[in-house]
Amino acid sequence: MTNAPVRGRWLREPLLHFLIIGTGLFFLYQVTRGGDESAPREIAIGESRIEALAENFARTWMRPPTPQELRGLVDDYVKEEVFYREAIAMGLDRDDTVIRRRLRQKMEFVSEDAAAATEPTDAQLQQFLTAHPEKFVEPAQVTFQQVFVNAEKRGDAARRDAERILAELQAGRGPATPGAAGDPTLLPAGLKDASPQEISASFGDEFGKQLDDAPVGQWAGPIASSFGLHLVHVSARSTSALPKLADIRPVVVREWQARQRSLAGDEFYTSLSSKYEVSYEGEIGRLLQQAQPAKDAAGPQ
Repeated sequence: MTNAPVRGRWLREPLLHFLIIGTGLFFLYQVTRGGDESAPREIAIGESRIEALAENFARTWMRPPTPQELRGLVDDYVKEEVFYREAIAMGLDRDDTVIRRRLRQKMEFVSEDAAAATEPTDAQLQQFLTAHPEKFVEPAQVTFQQVFVNAEKRGDAARRDAERILAELQAGRGPATPGAAGDPTLLPAGLKDASPQEISASFGDEFGKQLDDAPVGQWAGPIASSFGLHLVHVSARSTSALPKLADIRPVVVREWQARQRSLAGDEFYTSLSSKYEVSYEGEIGRLLQQAQPAKDAAGPQ
């Protein structure tokens, strides 16, 4: 009777669990290898590998390794290589999402590296610039001042007051600081070289649309927004335009190379996937086979 508690404690010992798991892994390893001892046993450490280890150490510690430290680096590399080879032999890399994704990335880098190393000519860049103006076009810009009239505070008199203030500003009888002619506000007194997006972000879409019709060089309005009424003075306005290649060449090079990497990746995958035939099983498989593939399989559009 006294042996039962002892046996129970022994069965709960972590060391026993570790030995059981280790024995199981070793058995799995032997079964996976199938007794094949022909796999290469040599781990060759070339000069280039040792130099790479030393360079990585120097970049981290800002000094070259001592002979003892270098030997430690090499020993650690050998340990890593042994574990790597044995893990592959045991099939531990199979069905591992992290490893699969990392290997996919490395395969994609194979095709992208060659594309990134290509230096485009000016003719290629000009052709790319012309074919993809939406990537490089400079938006229209407006520089303006505004005087705010608080419609909520002034009520029915707001528009009449706005027209009176406008007449004073047009006649040059307004204060030195135009904003002082209106009501206090947290809105900006104006914007310089602002794009439509910047104007809408500060004053709203409706204000931006009406601002497009305001003349240059004189006070105009009132323009309505969700905040109230505004009198505006547009001092400069530029239309959207496609810059010259010489002015934005680095930007075009970056976009061109990104496009080349994408095309190279697609071509690389097409050449590899042509070696395989994909089959679908079950009812869900048949539905998938009938469905159109998404543009980006990584997630919903």
